[in-house]
Amino acid sequence: MGHHRLTPRPGRIVLAGASLGALLAAAVPALATDGYFSNGIGPQAKGIGGAAIAYPKDSLAIASNPASATVLGNRVDIGVEWFRPDREASINGNLAGPDQTFDGSGKEDFFIPEIGYVQQIGNGLAVGIAVYGNGGMNTTYEQNPYARFGATGEAGVNFEQLFVSPVIAYEVAPGHSIGVSFNLAYQRFNAKGIGLFAGFSQDPAHVSNQGNDDAFGYGFRIGYLGQITPWLTVGATYQSKTWAEEFDKYAGLFADQGDFDAPANYGVGVAFHAPHGVDLVGEIQQIEYSDVSAVGNSVNSLFAGKPLGSSDGPGFGWDDVTVFRLGANYQITPEWQIRGGWAYATQPVQEGETFFNILAPGVVQHHFTLGATWSAPSGLEVSAYGLYAPKTTVEGENSIPASFGGGNADVSLSEVAFGLQVGWKFGAR
Repeated sequence: MGHHRLTPRPGRIVLAGASLGALLAAAVPALATDGYFSNGIGPQAKGIGGAAIAYPKDSLAIASNPASATVLGNRVDIGVEWFRPDREASINGNLAGPDQTFDGSGKEDFFIPEIGYVQQIGNGLAVGIAVYGNGGMNTTYEQNPYARFGATGEAGVNFEQLFVSPVIAYEVAPGHSIGVSFNLAYQRFNAKGIGLFAGFSQDPAHVSNQGNDDAFGYGFRIGYLGQITPWLTVGATYQSKTWAEEFDKYAGLFADQGDFDAPANYGVGVAFHAPHGVDLVGEIQQIEYSDVSAVGNSVNSLFAGKPLGSSDGPGFGWDDVTVFRLGANYQITPEWQIRGGWAYATQPVQEGETFFNILAPGVVQHHFTLGATWSAPSGLEVSAYGLYAPKTTVEGENSIPASFGGGNADVSLSEVAFGLQVGWKFGAR
């Protein structure tokens, strides 16, 4: 990939640059479906439960499996998602104050744009680029849950993660393609109202209320897509850890002096092309949160004397997540498709880790989705989808340490989302 030179037209450069600028300006917080990863990329994939590894529907599918670029033709897709998470925490049986419930949804509505572009070069070679929000998290507690312990002001975090992924793919044999993407990551983080934890940090000046901090990173994804029979397609993908710069302003909060890499993940998928325009899709994805110290290390080591920000220091205590996705797509007419899906993610937040995860309650597990696409003979496509993730609560178990008065913290999250996308398929050039 590093030795292959592409010479896109100036108009395409302007389009990609403008789209990236719009994404950076709009920001991409609050995605928190599979832990803090998005449950899918693009409205067509999200409408079918997020499944795209073996079932590419639009150019944003190259974000899930770069090998998809060879089967998508020439197209561009631009979409936006309205996302509303409902975050809540409660503290019970704590000696420092009465039982109390806290609303973490001080900011309710988020708008998340994304864009994809794919171009066939010829002789089985295709290139593309996807710009999308890979994940994020937001909590805003106007009434600070940690106030009883000495914290002041509003509490919460805002974490945003944007990926820009150029792709190259090649059809190595008829019906079988491999692809690679180079992932350029932009991350932004802000924490406020948690200054009480400065007393537990090796760098107390860089724990809370330091404003926005930015970090850049890089990684890669490889993928395979194969048409095994006329009725069966399979796909597989692996994304490396995304190695990112430290959040220097929060070097006293995150383990390893502010290090916050994006975890590696991998998955496999299948698509069955049944008669009468029905396609059935399934996939499994694994996200390795435990391999990132700031996310996976237990916070309990903090109360055993290991300070925040230290090497291999305390984190949010998240487990790895396995995601199962099932869906169906029905081509009603040449113009209309409808789809639906369900996804289930194992729980990253454990009962003994809820106290710190008041800030990051990424606990929803079930996701139900519906979607539709209208296509015109001119190549225009309009797609929409809706998502509902019912409320999930993780009840704490011995989660508040005795030095803070004991008891438990419970964390809850539910989500709704709606996405709209306009796509354009155009002929070979």
